[in-house]
Amino acid sequence: MKILHLDTNHELLINQLNDLGFINHEDYTSSKEAIEAKISDYEGIILRSRFTIDKQFLDAAKNLKFIGRVGAGLENIDGEYAKTIGVELIAAPEGNRNAVGEHALGMLLSLFNKLNKADVEVRQGKWLRENNRGIELDGKTVGIIGYGNMGKAFAKKLKGFDVDVLCFDILDNVEDENAKQVSLQEFQEKAEVLSLHTPQTPLTLNMIHADFINAFKKPFWFINTARGKSVVTSDLVSALKSGKILGAGLDVLEYEKASFEALFSSEMPEAFQYLINAQNVILSPHVAGWTIESKEKLAQTIVDKIKAKFC
Repeated sequence: MKILHLDTNHELLINQLNDLGFINHEDYTSSKEAIEAKISDYEGIILRSRFTIDKQFLDAAKNLKFIGRVGAGLENIDGEYAKTIGVELIAAPEGNRNAVGEHALGMLLSLFNKLNKADVEVRQGKWLRENNRGIELDGKTVGIIGYGNMGKAFAKKLKGFDVDVLCFDILDNVEDENAKQVSLQEFQEKAEVLSLHTPQTPLTLNMIHADFINAFKKPFWFINTARGKSVVTSDLVSALKSGKILGAGLDVLEYEKASFEALFSSEMPEAFQYLINAQNVILSPHVAGWTIESKEKLAQTIVDKIKAKFC
């Protein structure tokens, strides 16, 4: 079976697939059109997020048996069509869930303790202790929307704190010892922190909008390590200005390109200009699941799943 690798990954991925008897080819630079012209020669594709795998591409991949995405989300692949033509989709949310959980917790604690703001001020010679008095996580109610691999990993990180953890999910019976599943109404009544851990689907696009935000009884802190397009940024900014959202940690942004590798090439949107200047906002470039350890775990997860399915 021949596999075409479209993005660089941990070296173990190709090495172990070679050991299993697969033929591995690499092409990290050709255009999508050039790849499409030769994709019929391959039974497998492995990529991160270099480009979108659409119907036209899949129609050209006449011998394709699987697509391995070295990551959690599959929104850059036309999954519904892939299934109709018998192409297996393989993702690796197990590989970076711990990294995402740690990143979300780090963002939350940094916001609570004004670490980014204080760091900049001290570097400027400002020693403003009272202005940087923080708050404690203990005693708070943390709400998690999307209680799959990533949401569960974040909840596990919260076990060392004296907090109530609630989760809301479209699936029933997902709660565990780390979080209590509740209705959306109860979630919005009690949550003081909202951490988003949903995939990008038609249901989650623009789900965090003005009406959704204003339905929360209490002002809350917002963490997004999921997908940027789940949030209407202009509504988020309005809530930050009004104090309905007390602060935000954003690893992902509405303005990201589909490849996740770039932000935007056009003029900077007004809402983003506000975010980059806000002292109660922390930004990172879609790296919550992007650790040294997760690079290896993601690759190993893909190998293990291919081995289980095709060996």
